[in-house]
This record gives sequence, C-alpha cells and structure tokens, in this order.
Amino acid sequence: MLDVAEKKLSIASLREEVSPAEWQARIDLAACYRLMELYGMSDMGANHVSLRVPGEPGHFLINPYGMLYEEMTASSMIKIDHAGNVVRKTDFGDFDYGVNRAGFVIHSAIHEAQPETDCVIHTHTWPGMAVSSLECGLLPLTQTAMRFTHISYHDFNGVVLDLAEQESLVANLGDNNAMILRNHGLLTVGRTIAEAFNAMHRLELSCKAQLAAMACNSPLVAVPEKVLEATYKNYQPGTRRPYGVMEWPALLRKLDRIDPSYRT
Repeated sequence: MLDVAEKKLSIASLREEVSPAEWQARIDLAACYRLMELYGMSDMGANHVSLRVPGEPGHFLINPYGMLYEEMTASSMIKIDHAGNVVRKTDFGDFDYGVNRAGFVIHSAIHEAQPETDCVIHTHTWPGMAVSSLECGLLPLTQTAMRFTHISYHDFNGVVLDLAEQESLVANLGDNNAMILRNHGLLTVGRTIAEAFNAMHRLELSCKAQLAAMACNSPLVAVPEKVLEATYKNYQPGTRRPYGVMEWPALLRKLDRIDPSYRT
C-alpha cells in the first residue's frame, strides 16, 4: 500500500460545474497564489488569499488546507459561506482537503462586514512578521511606505480561532486597505484581486526596505509631515487609477510563460 507521501495529487476539474464568472474568479485566485509563491510571500500551506464569488455575496473561494501555493489551480479552490460551511469543492482523490479555521475566521469576518471587498490576502513573511513585532510598526521611510502612512494595526490575541475576534479585526481595519497584525503578519484587502495583490506586494517591499535601513545602524532621514500627508493622498482611491489594472494582465502573461496549469 502506498504511503501518503507517495500518493499522487489528483484534482478533478470544476470548469463545467460553475458559471463562467466563477471560473474566471477561480483562475485569478489560483494565479494570485502562484504569484505569492513566485514573489516569496508564501508560507508552505499556511496563510490564505480569498476571493468573493461573483454574483454570490455570501460565498467566497479559499485555498484547500494542505496544498502548496505552487500547486494551486482554478479547480482546487474551495467555495465556502460566511459561516464556514463548504458549498462546493472538487474531488481531491486520496486527499480530502478542507479549510483552515484560522483562515476562515479572518477572511469571513472581512468579507461579511465589507460587501465592497472582493479579495483578502494574509501573509506570514519574515519581513512582515519582523515589522509586526516592532513597537514602532511600519515607518514612512520610503515613497513606497508612504502609501501606508495611516496603516491599521490589530493586537495579537493568540491564534485567530475564536469568532469573537472577528468584530475587533473588522473595527481595527476600518476603511484602510492594509493592516499589520501585531506579532503575526500582514493583511491587505481590495475591490479586486489585482488591487489586493498590488497592496500586499508594495507593503512587503516597504517592510523589507525598513528592515534593511534599520540594520545599517545609521540615522534615518525623517520626511516632513506635510510631505508625508501629500504623498499618502497621492496614493489614495480617487486620486489615481485603481491599483493592479495595468499590472494584472502582465502578471498573468508571466505565469502563462512559466506554467499555465493554474488555469485548470
């Protein structure tokens, strides 16, 4: 008998079982997972990117707990409701994957409270975890970081397994599209998956730049408050085009050149 480690992962296609709009959402979500891996923002099978199902306000897609980001496909995504009930999932063959509870608690809280938010991304990268543990938090040291001058914070209360924490998560996020989970990691949201990925990519860069600058043990250059505020406003919705509009199609082309299997 084959050991579990020797069993081959088999994923049945859901393409003919879902609407064209949901299938495209599944493709985009699988692409986002592959991109998170490509840009060094995965944590093996941990962490999550979730995406609201088009035309189904009470349902969202999330990754099966146990698959690596580099394995994600359109058919592998699990559809759940805001209560955590599985609405639809594929046949995983020898593996009966489910949904990680901590991921459900965090993501469902935001999807239910913010109908305008389609995508939620949460990471445990080393730069994000490092900055989340600093009392100063994220500093507006660079132009990129100034986009997050007024970033939200949520204090650590242990692994997020208790539904009672959902209310404070949503309250702390407020109207921001990015939040630092103290002693934990990073979180971004977006009206589109492209928007949320763009925010996470830039937030990750901001954390890396800050840690690199602080490691030099040299005085940091402070930017005047007036300049910080002006720069911050230049990055906000209404001042510029939505984030990701230009980049997302190019990122999909990049993935297609590398490995188009995320579309299956």
